[in-house]
Amino acid sequence: MLFPRERLLELEAERLAPYAQRARDTRGREHPEAEPAYRTPYQKDRDRILHTTAFRRLEYKTQVFPIFTYRGEGPIYGGDYYRTRLTHTLEVAQVSRSIARALGLNEDLTEAIALSHDLGHPPFGHTGEKVLHGLMENHGGFEHNAQALRILTRLEVRYPGFRGLNLTHEVLEGIATHEAAYAPHFKPGYEGKGTLEAQVVDLSDAIAYAAHDLDDGLRSGLLRPEGLVEVPLLRDLAREEGLDFLRFSELSRRVLVRQLLGYLIAAAIGATHAQVAAAGVQSAESVRRHPERLASLTPEAEKALHELKAFLMERLYRHPEVLRERRKAEAVLEGLFAAYTRYPEILPKEVQAQIPEEGLYRAVCDYVAGMTDRYALEAYRRLFP
Repeated sequence: MLFPRERLLELEAERLAPYAQRARDTRGREHPEAEPAYRTPYQKDRDRILHTTAFRRLEYKTQVFPIFTYRGEGPIYGGDYYRTRLTHTLEVAQVSRSIARALGLNEDLTEAIALSHDLGHPPFGHTGEKVLHGLMENHGGFEHNAQALRILTRLEVRYPGFRGLNLTHEVLEGIATHEAAYAPHFKPGYEGKGTLEAQVVDLSDAIAYAAHDLDDGLRSGLLRPEGLVEVPLLRDLAREEGLDFLRFSELSRRVLVRQLLGYLIAAAIGATHAQVAAAGVQSAESVRRHPERLASLTPEAEKALHELKAFLMERLYRHPEVLRERRKAEAVLEGLFAAYTRYPEILPKEVQAQIPEEGLYRAVCDYVAGMTDRYALEAYRRLFP
């Protein structure tokens, strides 16, 4: 039995909730092209994203703990176990699909948005984004959601007929409305809230990084198990599972993080379903036009997540070891940016070729933002031995 695209679109339309975005209702692509025989448009988008250079580079971009650090002799490998920007992306995709499936949303669209939501992140995590934004302050700024759109619409050149990936309107919209503040980068005057699929990805991002940063913090030893008692939700989950923070094993950590994820995912499904029912939305367009975002947590879970984030900010993200690595990252990016803008002749020829069209600073920014941590550290070592 075969399931060609038209049959897949029919089956999708039959099983999705009224407020879900159906692939058959896509607003299409900027450049018309034939759709594949056995994939829907959003499945095609997902596959195109997976095959990009930018997606592969996420493997060696920092989430919180650097995979590579810098010593005088050059980049030093930091270990296999901590999350990278790639594994974070995959975890967001998993959480997003779990929530989307329960709510009757379009899983293919949800996955495509989730897999692309962090493509614009530079090396060294949020430190890298902050540094590049400062360096580009007088040249249009830098923001990772806007950079993801640049990558997907301009910088990835994989097809002869157009620049970018020529993704559907809805996937690009999902990236632009991520974190709810960057839609002007998508379409001038756009004021929508995005599809519910896009909103679910945004919420899943917050759920995933809180859980896996807790996991990595405990694994690293920078977070001590006995300190978790300060977070009411973690204290309650530990009590339910019979975990003792004073005798906390590797298995205890895994159980706690799993229970945390399960609690937050269930809260997201329940609260979002209630919000959708209360709003009475009956189409993807009515979700976009609703005055408030509908994907949410229960008030109790929202409060608990806020407390967990505050704990992680104080005990992990501001830990002296983490801050020390951030200072190194700042020095590396500032050094690279200064050298490339002062001496553009040392840039690769393909980057130099972009300067007349993009301008020197934007071309350098695109180049540096696309680097992995390892590549940036090695480039710095070559310039400043």
